[in-house]
Order: sequence, then structure tokens, then C-alpha cells
Amino acid sequence: MPKIKTHSGAKKRFKFSKTGKVIRAHANKSHLLNGHGKTRKTKRMLKGTTVTDQTNVAKVKKMLPYL
Repeated sequence: MPKIKTHSGAKKRFKFSKTGKVIRAHANKSHLLNGHGKTRKTKRMLKGTTVTDQTNVAKVKKMLPYL
């Protein structure tokens, strides 16, 4: 059997925690960040990472077979 290829886009966007949870960054943090775009509170809440929803975990693990 040949090896399964890792999804290039997924390996840049997802990481696994020590307990096996899938970690991702928040969306909507690329542009429209000052002026009329987003409030300070919104930008502050978009900082950091969060755990991926349970409904998407199986898809992410399929795209990253060797992590």
C-alpha cells in the first residue's frame, strides 16, 4: 500500500494538543482590522487559538494521517 499524502493546507492550519484535541486559529483576522472594521473587543477575542468543533475533527484527522 502506498503512503497517504498529508493535506498541505491542513498542515499549515491545524495542530494537535497533547491530549489529541485539534487546535485552530480564529477566523476573520486578516483585514478590516482598524477604523470601521472591528472593535477592540472583537480583535482581542480573535487572538490566540481555540479547539476545533467536534463535528470537524474526523475530517481534519483524515487530512493529517501521520500527526
